[in-house]
Amino acid sequence: MLTVVLVAGGGAKDEGRAATTPAPVPDDRPSRPGAPQVVEADGELAVGITEQNPNLIWPAAGPEGVPAVERWRRAMDGIRPGYLRIVLRWSGLQPGPARPADLELPQGGCLRDVPPCVGWIGVRDQLRAAAARQKATGMQVHVVVYGSPGWAARPARGCEAGGTGPSSRPPRSDALPAYERLVTDTLKLAEREGVELRYWSPWNEPNHPYFLSPQRPRCSGRAPSASVARYVELSRALEDALEAAPGDQEIVLGELSGLYGRKPRSTGVTEFIRGLPRALVCEAAVVSQHGYVGGRDPVAAVSRGLATHGCPRTPEIWITETGVGAPRRDAVKVSGAEAERAACRAMHAQLVGWYEDPRVTAAFQYTLREDDRFATGLVDVALRRPFPVLRAWQAWGGGRAPAGPPPSAAAACA
Repeated sequence: MLTVVLVAGGGAKDEGRAATTPAPVPDDRPSRPGAPQVVEADGELAVGITEQNPNLIWPAAGPEGVPAVERWRRAMDGIRPGYLRIVLRWSGLQPGPARPADLELPQGGCLRDVPPCVGWIGVRDQLRAAAARQKATGMQVHVVVYGSPGWAARPARGCEAGGTGPSSRPPRSDALPAYERLVTDTLKLAEREGVELRYWSPWNEPNHPYFLSPQRPRCSGRAPSASVARYVELSRALEDALEAAPGDQEIVLGELSGLYGRKPRSTGVTEFIRGLPRALVCEAAVVSQHGYVGGRDPVAAVSRGLATHGCPRTPEIWITETGVGAPRRDAVKVSGAEAERAACRAMHAQLVGWYEDPRVTAAFQYTLREDDRFATGLVDVALRRPFPVLRAWQAWGGGRAPAGPPPSAAAACA
């Protein structure tokens, strides 16, 4: 059975009033029967995490690792995430059309050039680690795709910034069968490794020019969004691949970046959701959003977009990327003991807000090991020490039931 889930992404930019409303992309296919009835939750928040290195995902009782990761496996055990988000960079897995994506491509395991370098064998090892944790705790997996290989990308056109590369452009229509095969091969490998991949997102942040360019056919905020139609193509390709596969999978639509208003090179969250076909939106069981501490809470923007479709069901909202620190590329993170304690308190307060919001039922931390160019992790990039905010995620995760009472501020940021 295939279900549809809607995901969007969040950030800190201000939303302006739309100059015009784009026409929705037509969809003459009927809504799929049997979509689940979704009821608003009252006081519920499950915990998830994005982490690419499977050496940090394995349970502490898993295979022996290098000393640099043993402590952090135990830390992950303390979080006990209900969801793991794995990101597949298609452009790095399939450099040419002659061969399928290489799901056993070795990875060095450094954070760019920063040690320790704890390597792994591609997607295979990611799935093995996820299988072990899924068996131990019941954790679910959410897979997100992005990055067109150069041979698959559409040519440059429309309103693009200088330096935009092929991986930022959507795939051509004749390359979509290769995209579908990536999905199919990943599912087959997951079956061999004994892990269920329940949740799938067609593309990461399709309203952001870094992931899908161009956003508009000309450099004017009044121009219609070009990314919605390309994204619908990807959604349909993913749907076809999942329908042909065994098991129960759910499509997670969106993964939108937190961009608001009508800008020449981006599409706002509300605008993007408004432009999607009603049949696609109304099949959605969940709407997800990336929202980082210190930025705007994006839940209202997603809700406004959904309201324009008049769907009979009320979807849940998942925050599939969140964190505290410097959630902008190469931004400087404020350091020091007091700043780190304040960051923990801010993260906890945000989680309380989402717990109390009946529309939100899950939040995913980005990431365990800090990315030095997107500094919102729980452990420093050198894997030497935790930040205080790790304790908050362990307090919200661990053995706490999603609908159980939230931890106190003292427990979360002791």
